[in-house]
Amino acid sequence: MAYQYSLAHLTVLGCPPPEMTYVAARAGYDFVSIRPIYMGLPGEPNYALAENPEMLRQTKRALADTGVKVHDIELARIYDDMHPTKYLPAMEVAAELGARAVLSSIWTPKREYAIEKFGEVCDLAKQFGMTVDLEYVPIASVNTLAGAVDVLRMVKRDNAGLMIDVHHFHRALDKPEDLAGLPSEWFHFAHLCDAQGEIPADRAEMTRILREERLYVGEGGIDVADILNRLPKMVYSIELPHLARAKEFGYAEHAFRCLESAKAYEQKMMHT
Repeated sequence: MAYQYSLAHLTVLGCPPPEMTYVAARAGYDFVSIRPIYMGLPGEPNYALAENPEMLRQTKRALADTGVKVHDIELARIYDDMHPTKYLPAMEVAAELGARAVLSSIWTPKREYAIEKFGEVCDLAKQFGMTVDLEYVPIASVNTLAGAVDVLRMVKRDNAGLMIDVHHFHRALDKPEDLAGLPSEWFHFAHLCDAQGEIPADRAEMTRILREERLYVGEGGIDVADILNRLPKMVYSIELPHLARAKEFGYAEHAFRCLESAKAYEQKMMHT
């Protein structure tokens, strides 16, 4: 059975959701993973669809035209002095677009607080039938598999999930065997990419690569197959920002090459 793939917004961040949907369709993706929660990061475009009725209308039309579906939205970050209800407008839009999941990550060192707020985000998403999938990130407060598992075991919500990004998994020095024994119902999708095998010691360089220079699957030093083979079969969202390649090839060609390399890697996995 062929895998299903989603195009993650960070891969083509300069494309608004309607354009991104057409790009994904032309390249052969099944889904898009969009960013309708504006985080206000430097240089980040604002795709808050709840506040932009025209962009929302165009997104709906693009989805209807292409048959591509929305898989998940991002990013419902957990941070100090936050109010989870601020994510409600984006969740409502996501539900309207048929999304299945909300991606989350934790940026506060306060463990009890993080567990409480993550639980509240889960409760808000539940009314829309969506999961909330926790992604641990090397530069965030919850930055290892063990840290994410701790939150999920404490939060005890049936719509809480664990989202493994193979880049982050590698950078955290996590071991594929540590995935064994985790509840299969936690896993709804994973982020695919590659990166050079050497882990940057410098946080700024780690951040730069994470946001600007990931590699096509099979091109770098991460044993992607060893990670994926320990996980249930699920949707693979390709999160592969590479600013220089996107500039050189254009977003559409970069998105196509991301998928082409992932499918070639998938074939290789199936025959080894």
